[in-house]
Amino acid sequence: MNVKMRQAVMTSPGSIEINEVPVPDIKDDEVLVKVMRIGVCGSDIHVFHGKHPYTSYPVVQGHETAGLIEKIGSRVKGFNTGDRVTIEPQVSCGKCYPCTHGLYNICDSLKVLGFQTTGTASDFFPVPAKKLVKLPDSMDFPYGAMIEPLSVAVRAVKKAGAIEGKKVLVLGAGPIGNLVAQVARAQGASAVMVCDVNDLRLEIASRCGIDFTVNSGSEDLHRAVISAFGEYEKSDFIFECAGVSETMDIAIRIARKGSTLVIVGVFGDRVPMDMAQVNENELTLIGTARYVIEDFKTAIDLV
Repeated sequence: MNVKMRQAVMTSPGSIEINEVPVPDIKDDEVLVKVMRIGVCGSDIHVFHGKHPYTSYPVVQGHETAGLIEKIGSRVKGFNTGDRVTIEPQVSCGKCYPCTHGLYNICDSLKVLGFQTTGTASDFFPVPAKKLVKLPDSMDFPYGAMIEPLSVAVRAVKKAGAIEGKKVLVLGAGPIGNLVAQVARAQGASAVMVCDVNDLRLEIASRCGIDFTVNSGSEDLHRAVISAFGEYEKSDFIFECAGVSETMDIAIRIARKGSTLVIVGVFGDRVPMDMAQVNENELTLIGTARYVIEDFKTAIDLV
């Protein structure tokens, strides 16, 4: 008789059912993870409201995950039952140009757990061992589940380039913006400013050690940047972490000539951009999407 487990299935926007299903078998190269904690991402909320463009229903969500290894496949090395782990949740083809050039996070046929393929919202989850990253024994599971969003920030800062000694402006103080600011600070930025219109998020950023916080709804952001970073220096890097037209426009408008803009926010709509100013000011625009497994390891080291 098959042992049963719980699984949360979103059958349609706004409707989640808890079903009993068999605990899955594992392949020789897989492990069975006992799921201990799952984070709720902003993208998950889009799915809940039926606003995610690349997710169909029914869907089992869950991609920010921490758990314990329950069972190990016969060909798996380097892991033991009881190990604390997190899961790198991307499923790539391994054959396309991005995959064969170290960019499997932008695979031509990429699937992400909880969106285009089954996520971890169940008591147990089978996963290839190559997608696991060990967590320290001392790391509590809520922190382990936060490694995935932190890895987004790690990759964004890495894509920006040499950030040590530089001045950084982060537009958007939500979880990702906050983490980007913290990673920039941890990796040697000389000063970091976070901008938002939400005072609670700005207060949290201050508690997390961010140097400057600005509510752009009540303060002049351009003046704040000059006051904090200098009239001529301004910011070397601007990270757009809100994913809305207004912040992209602000980023281009207040960028110092020759500076770099890193696009971290996920945009639901096309954005009109002042490309003449991008040209004239020789701005560098960098896109960044998700992470690779090395970013998970860096994130754990930072924690």
